[in-house]
Amino acid sequence: MRKKPLVNNEYYHIYNRGVEKRDIFLCDRDYGRFLLSMKEFNGIDPIFSLYWHSQQKRKSDVDVGRLQKLVDIVCYCLNPNHVHFILKQVSEGGISEFMKRLSGGYTKYFNHRYKRSGVLFQGKFKSVHIETNAQLLYLSAYINKNYFIHGYSNNSSWSYSSLLDYTEKRNTEICSPDIILSQFKNKNEYCEFIQENALYMRGKKEDEKYLLE
Repeated sequence: MRKKPLVNNEYYHIYNRGVEKRDIFLCDRDYGRFLLSMKEFNGIDPIFSLYWHSQQKRKSDVDVGRLQKLVDIVCYCLNPNHVHFILKQVSEGGISEFMKRLSGGYTKYFNHRYKRSGVLFQGKFKSVHIETNAQLLYLSAYINKNYFIHGYSNNSSWSYSSLLDYTEKRNTEICSPDIILSQFKNKNEYCEFIQENALYMRGKKEDEKYLLE
């Protein structure tokens, strides 16, 4: 049990990584599977499996399992060995249920695909309650460009981050960026905010690495 329960209508920084810091995404197909799970598992009704869910959707005009969401996904970044989210809980127990479905379903997929067994993620996901608006904005920059901060890519076209949704270069219907973007004049102002903070955070990370060597 968590020391502090996750509360409806509050925002949380959620993160987890592969067991023993191992990579959890080995190719584009793996990332795509996780992204699809993020979209399809985000409903209060159980969907049993992605295959079952796709079959039900073909039989009905109603998007099965999506009538009421578990969480609002504000932003996310999938890196080779770890993931970050900002989630707003909108249904009771929504974050825990969403993350259980994500990690459980993806682990089954990954183990079957790569002929392995056992846990894939390093224990239960970690959560930090976001208490101020300044913290929310800062974390949105940290997560949207987390791939850059960790040195996985130096450009703004990392397909596995919500940044492209924020810059309106695509619309995955996975995340809900309005709470962040509504606080800026336009997307260019937000992009400047992200870039400035991401450069600072990457520099700080590199300094810390240098001091430890």
